[in-house]
Amino acid sequence: MMNHRTRIKLCGLTRVEDVQAAVAAGADAIGFVFYPPSPRHVSAQQAAALLAALPPFVASVGLFVNASAAEVAQVLSVAPVSTLQFHGDESIEQCCAIAKAVNRPFLRALRVRPDTTAADLLECELAYRSASPLFSGLLLDTWVDAYGGSGKVFDWSLIPAELAHRAVLSGGLSVQNVTDAVVSVRPYAVDVSSGIEAAKGVKDATMMHAFVSAVRQGDSNSPI
Repeated sequence: MMNHRTRIKLCGLTRVEDVQAAVAAGADAIGFVFYPPSPRHVSAQQAAALLAALPPFVASVGLFVNASAAEVAQVLSVAPVSTLQFHGDESIEQCCAIAKAVNRPFLRALRVRPDTTAADLLECELAYRSASPLFSGLLLDTWVDAYGGSGKVFDWSLIPAELAHRAVLSGGLSVQNVTDAVVSVRPYAVDVSSGIEAAKGVKDATMMHAFVSAVRQGDSNSPI
């Protein structure tokens, strides 16, 4: 039996050359931020040009914060990303309704608070999974009083083992800590944005390659 290969999402890309470098590095998914206040924001037109640089079998994820179904549909009519990621205060009902309206699977970003328990995480995942066949999984990020990525790590020991293998781990991951994250949490996937940047919204090809290598190092160190 082979070790699990942790999937890798590189998020917040804004330039074609960064998309090409991410693909060359071995990314499984590319994330685009459709949240105007973010320094990594791209318009639907910009995202369409970036999508054109993607080869087959590399997933595209659109990050939305408190967007309406009409706003999401408008973006997808120009930039048809394959998966939605809800990162705001959307309710279960809103997430499910928007995903159904545009017929896309979705991830729910959950910002993990210091007092969050393993039972809380399992209960949340069960609620979403029961509510919609389009629910793909939870993306676990660090709690901050803001939207989008935090760039900060949370206590990974809060994640129950029975959830980790289905979840996406995010929040402050970098070349320096992602090997440990993979070994200790064994998530299905990891998600990084600020940890691979030369500047906000500008990715560093060398850092992307190093991040992927660090994930693979964690895979090789994980027990079967």
